[in-house]
Amino acid sequence: MSQENLPEAFTSEFIINNPAGQDFQVNRRALADPKVLEAEMRHIFDTCWIYVGHASEVREPGDFQTRSVCGRPLILCRDSQNRLRVFLNACRHRAAVVCREREGNAKSYFCFYHGWSYNRDGELDGVPGRASYPDSFDATKLGLAEPPHVGVYKDFVFVSFNPQAQPLEDYLAGAKEYIDLIVEQSPSGRMEVIRGTQEYDIRANWKLLVENSFDDYHLMTTHSTWLNYMKRSGVEIKKPERGHLMPAHGVGKALGNGHAVIDNVNFRGRPVAKWIPLYGEEAKPEIERIRAELVDRLGEARATRVADTNRNLVVFPNLVLNDGSSITIRTFHPLAADHMQVRAWALGPVEETPKARAIRLDSFLTFYGPGGFATPDDVEALESVQKGLATFREVPWSVMSRGMSKVGEQLNTDELHLRAFWLRWHELMAPTFEE
Repeated sequence: MSQENLPEAFTSEFIINNPAGQDFQVNRRALADPKVLEAEMRHIFDTCWIYVGHASEVREPGDFQTRSVCGRPLILCRDSQNRLRVFLNACRHRAAVVCREREGNAKSYFCFYHGWSYNRDGELDGVPGRASYPDSFDATKLGLAEPPHVGVYKDFVFVSFNPQAQPLEDYLAGAKEYIDLIVEQSPSGRMEVIRGTQEYDIRANWKLLVENSFDDYHLMTTHSTWLNYMKRSGVEIKKPERGHLMPAHGVGKALGNGHAVIDNVNFRGRPVAKWIPLYGEEAKPEIERIRAELVDRLGEARATRVADTNRNLVVFPNLVLNDGSSITIRTFHPLAADHMQVRAWALGPVEETPKARAIRLDSFLTFYGPGGFATPDDVEALESVQKGLATFREVPWSVMSRGMSKVGEQLNTDELHLRAFWLRWHELMAPTFEE
């Protein structure tokens, strides 16, 4: 997005957007005030398409995963005809959850409170003492409720609690291109979530993790330990001179509807990239085999696009797809203005060999994992920011203007992609400012 295509200048309670003056600022109260979070739940999480899970997590009739999404308990499952379904996990009698396990396979869903039961299709099929109910009681109208909309794109499953939600593919806008790049890594176009979930809390506002997830400006300082490890592995990223940025390895892009991405030259490798020392000599034949398949199937240019760039994609508001040395699906939900729960999964091609999968999982754990090189640094940084936000009354504004002096391409170390998120946030939250 070039500077002249940015929205008109405006100043509000939460955003200062002045393209002509090359100034963009965010009011820190947006990251600290519980009243703002309350409004976000109504105007963002109850309005947008929100990621629930991946179709590969439920494969057979009766398979289920239970998730908390937008403060609501949900069941992602397969019904008796193996159709993908999402049910609200609440009994129609008194609202107790009817599926209390995290995952598994169920012939039915049973409410332990009063014994009502539902079949795999969500239909009410058991009511103790049915004869005591009057003739007005209609069990056919008391099946498990479903969200107003359920949508699937390339096996990524989303829900929207907005009855007037636009079609999912329209909502995803330019993010579809980057999801396609993920799926094309599989010869059959079939990706699967690898069993196992990373789950952890961060004592920080959820929007800070959005920013952090595609902010390459912090790489050289926050992740210096990892950079030193890369150097010892034979992959050196030269530190810039004091006051200068690292050499540009990529760009930042706005993709519409608040989605945005950093799209980088691949300098740390991936299981389908040209070999680099990080993976060890023994991995070279396997990586060369995978790359040859990509070239044969997609052509040299598209294979290079798939294999030789890293992408950190944010699908507004709270889904991050890190497509680099591993593919990580990360989603996060606010528990309070200064507290979020994060869940992450590794994704890979269904055809992947044990060797390739081992390489992928090693990166998923050692870089993106909560005990890896990157994530503990990021958690510490975000929690440090949240502590500093306690001064928002005295120091109300954060500067987010990197790159605003440029016309045309923006670097991954600029902040256009962050501004794209905040402009969409502001657009959806506008009714709150008028209340």
